[in-house]
Amino acid sequence: MAVFRLQGSKVLAVELAGDAVKAKAGSMVAYDGRMTFKKRSGGGEGLRGMVTRRLTGEQLAVMEVTGEGTCWFADRATEINLVRLSGDKLYVEASNLLATEAGLRTGTTFTGLRGASQGNGLFTTTVEGHGQAAIMSDGPAVALRVSGQYPLTVDPGAYIAHQGQIRQSLQSGVTFRTFLGEGGGEAFQIRFEGEGVVYVQPSERSTIAGDV
Repeated sequence: MAVFRLQGSKVLAVELAGDAVKAKAGSMVAYDGRMTFKKRSGGGEGLRGMVTRRLTGEQLAVMEVTGEGTCWFADRATEINLVRLSGDKLYVEASNLLATEAGLRTGTTFTGLRGASQGNGLFTTTVEGHGQAAIMSDGPAVALRVSGQYPLTVDPGAYIAHQGQIRQSLQSGVTFRTFLGEGGGEAFQIRFEGEGVVYVQPSERSTIAGDV
């Protein structure tokens, strides 16, 4: 089984012992030992995945690394965060996914207006199974707990990923900047309810929700 560990906050080291890891194409910065590299396409497995990628545009440029030794990955000096899956599903924007253990399954799911408000389209990437995934963030990511007693509201530009039994919806007419007495802010916020974790970054992407 591949072993994921962070070397600093911006480099992922993966130790391989004859097994494999899937990573964003072009993210390998160094390796030792014996490695082979194979280009793959992400966003789903098999014929169904191919059709889904073509229809949704949620395509990942992925490489599969197999061998014995250590391989190091990084992407534009972004922060890297490790997420462990125990048979559950991780929902993550394609641009924020760096690497997964080879046994994890990837796919796409419909996000509707939530994805449109982020400027990321109507679909997002899913990672499912048992193992670790590495996700990227602009600055150190924060894992925020959602519970039945405490729903969570998130700025669309700060959202990275979530996992657990969570329902999400858009709410409009509420802006963080309005609370601060300023005239601008995001036209939409994402509300999460249920039980799980939401990952946010301390930096906002530009979204089509825009300033109002």
